[in-house]
Amino acid sequence: MAPTFNAKTTAEEVATVFASEIKGKNVLITGTSINGIGFESARVVAKHANLVIITGYNAERLRLSEEAIKKETPHANVRKLQIDLSSLASVRKAAAEVNSWPEPLHVVIHNAAAGILGYKPTVDGLEAQMATAFVGPFLFTKLVAPKILAAGSSSYTPRVIFLSSSVHAMGAGVDFEQLEKPTAEKHSAFPAYFASKSATVLIAQELSKRSKGKINSYSVSPGAIFTNINQKEESLADFKAAGMLKEDGTPNEAAFTWKSIPEGAATTTIAAFDPALNAVPGAYLDDSVVANEKVAPHSSDPANAAKLWTVTEKIVGETFTF
Repeated sequence: MAPTFNAKTTAEEVATVFASEIKGKNVLITGTSINGIGFESARVVAKHANLVIITGYNAERLRLSEEAIKKETPHANVRKLQIDLSSLASVRKAAAEVNSWPEPLHVVIHNAAAGILGYKPTVDGLEAQMATAFVGPFLFTKLVAPKILAAGSSSYTPRVIFLSSSVHAMGAGVDFEQLEKPTAEKHSAFPAYFASKSATVLIAQELSKRSKGKINSYSVSPGAIFTNINQKEESLADFKAAGMLKEDGTPNEAAFTWKSIPEGAATTTIAAFDPALNAVPGAYLDDSVVANEKVAPHSSDPANAAKLWTVTEKIVGETFTF
């Protein structure tokens, strides 16, 4: 009988249920700093997987994450990869390192995100939130696709997971002009965040479609979680103004339903390993279940998904085909 998951399910519970699915898998997770959803996913998966690759732009945070995982699970096979997803050069360098390794990649989880920011262009002239949550992950996936495809077999389809949010439905979706040539005048912190989450929903659908069964991709909404993202100094004012945080910087539980980090990481872990999801490639998950009915029209429009793919290829200067 298939397990029943809900908003209170934890990542630990999911990993225990799917221990046999995780066994033998090589899993790469971006954004794995302690006190984040990515770290929690890495922590529980490392108990069963063949290899867990943790990534981030800060070497010391990576060291601390590896240390914490191995303290709990001494036998865990953990490998560190430095990458700044907001820099296309860094993405290319990290992808080249991954491609030099002998192991295939069974699962790639794009969990990293920038804080909700005022206008902050990247070294490539992109908006930081979109670059970190979407453009960088798109390029990285394209570059390591041979490693992902190498994990496929007649009995297994590799997976790519994109962290989204229920707020993808807010706003007007992806502003393609702002994506290609962002300006400070058109930028607003929360609409930019909403747009980046819309992009991840669209690209999961399009990746599954274009790979023609070679890769199953999913987007996930973890819920409202008090993580290291909420605690970044540059984002505090915006979170307080939106009513998500109280003046003392703690979660506003009167206005929002908050989840714990283990509960937030559960949906990601399900998307990565639940074999039942093979029947719904490109699906959007929320509260640990498939929730395609919650996807906003602008984030489920096939024309928008195809356009986003083409525009992003232009931005990164790479054609992503199968």
